[in-house]
Amino acid sequence: MSMTVAVLLVLAGLSESAGRVLPLVARRPKLSPQLVAGLMVTGTIVEGTVMALWPLAAWTVADLVQPVVAPHAAPLPSTTGLAWTPALVAPLLLAAVLAFPLLGPFLHILLVAGVGAGLAGPLAAASGLGWWTAAGCIAVAGVGLAATVEVVRRLIARIIAGAREPEAIV
Repeated sequence: MSMTVAVLLVLAGLSESAGRVLPLVARRPKLSPQLVAGLMVTGTIVEGTVMALWPLAAWTVADLVQPVVAPHAAPLPSTTGLAWTPALVAPLLLAAVLAFPLLGPFLHILLVAGVGAGLAGPLAAASGLGWWTAAGCIAVAGVGLAATVEVVRRLIARIIAGAREPEAIV
């Protein structure tokens, strides 16, 4: 991964993180700056990592799908044939900027779908799958990563909320 791609992924992660943390700060203005900074850094790392893993997850799904869709095709190489390039990740950064609530969640979804469509071409070329099958692999990978992060987010929120509840007096 080039330094340009890494910087763009970190900026996209920071923007996604800000889109999630700033509404929390607006609802609870007495949050400490240290907690807000910690949430921003953690969110940046998590969101940036999820975005960085999207091509790898799509390649893994394509590897699973390829024997079913094209049983006579040569197996995929063990190394990933799909990676972020600055041209592919730049629209993802724009989508992350638009992730702020009330600024356009529908537009954000459309841009992420556009980024996924942009990844479909390189995945189809590298894997030998058709464009639609590659797009499906990218969609499954993206939804799977998003669902995993959301489940972990909700689990952590419940654990934190449970830790703050006062114990019942018996």
